[in-house]
Amino acid sequence: MVRLYCDEQFPREVSEQLQTMGHDVLTIQAAGNANLGTSDEAVLEFAVANDRTVLTLNRYDFVRLHRLQPDHAGIIVCTNDSDRNRLARRIHEAICTEASLSKKLIRVIRPSTS
Repeated sequence: MVRLYCDEQFPREVSEQLQTMGHDVLTIQAAGNANLGTSDEAVLEFAVANDRTVLTLNRYDFVRLHRLQPDHAGIIVCTNDSDRNRLARRIHEAICTEASLSKKLIRVIRPSTS
């Protein structure tokens, strides 16, 4: 079980599925931080203060933040996937293979379609 913090654009359906898989998922909305124009830096700061791994579709900015501030509980950047079940499973598989997410950047990439 991983403690996750989903940023504002992360799909609600995926966060709900991750909860059913046993993960402790806190969304920015549930934390009372939605619609406040919260910066990416503030999202990461909240996650660090609450020992949670950031879960985001905002790959570019959070890869940059990982490089600038590598001391965090983990960052998972995902390629958006309209198949929400598949995205949730891929995230679950990616984090369950890791002993610890601390200071790691995990990339969950949508599989290419043939």
